[in-house]
Amino acid sequence: MARGPKATGALRAAGLHEEWCPKSESSHDVLKYLLESDVSGTRIAIQLHGAADAWDPFPEFIGGLRAAGAEVVPIRVYRWKSTPLGGEFDQLVSGIARRQFDAVSFTSAPAAAAVLERSRDLDIEDQLLEALRTDVHAMCVGPVTSQPLNRKGVPTTSPERMRLGALARHITEQLPLLGSRTVKVAGHVVDIRGTCVLVNGSIKLLSPSGMAILHALAQRPGDVVARNALLRVLPGNGNDTHAVDTAVLRLRTALGDKNIVATVVKRGYRLAVDVPAGVS
Repeated sequence: MARGPKATGALRAAGLHEEWCPKSESSHDVLKYLLESDVSGTRIAIQLHGAADAWDPFPEFIGGLRAAGAEVVPIRVYRWKSTPLGGEFDQLVSGIARRQFDAVSFTSAPAAAAVLERSRDLDIEDQLLEALRTDVHAMCVGPVTSQPLNRKGVPTTSPERMRLGALARHITEQLPLLGSRTVKVAGHVVDIRGTCVLVNGSIKLLSPSGMAILHALAQRPGDVVARNALLRVLPGNGNDTHAVDTAVLRLRTALGDKNIVATVVKRGYRLAVDVPAGVS
């Protein structure tokens, strides 16, 4: 029996023919079919699709067959393992937490679980979850892939067909509809994306530090954000608030108008919104 087209294609290429394959491509429907076929006393081999030891997307599959009297032989043909600390994967997870992306695509449940696990290792789980619940959109290839994120309260979207091509189309179609953060500041229309900003429709490429500062200020348009709070969002932040002043100086230069980010003496910085927050 085959769950989906990949397994079906492999069987047929080997000169075999599947007895049954669900139109839904769902493991739940495979389990339902088997249980309705009375598996008591049968021996069933289950090829596991590389799930990480720490996360099984469908634990009731094997348990349900065993409870129905079947002898189940799990076959794990490959395993996921964690990447080393301090590499590109950590940069990705940290970038999500800092809202440096408009969206992140997930093509497997273990990969989604790995992002969550690594955020705990880096002690940025709360920031990452808040980013995924708000500004960084999680785009998943299907509902099984979404499960680790959904269990953490992260909203996700998926294409109707669980295919990589469909996911790519889904992202290009849906992401523009999700919009970006737009504010009117110092006479300009500032459109804030994940890794760049548009000022009056003109793209301004910012450094990671500049984007981090701008995202932090845009979360509270017009309100003063203290230097210490801004220091916490800077990549590789230390204990010197002068790093914030330097980042703001470079941000103003990149935006093309120093008046967009206003200084509040001895307090911090704010976006100089044309209409202050809370005033209609």
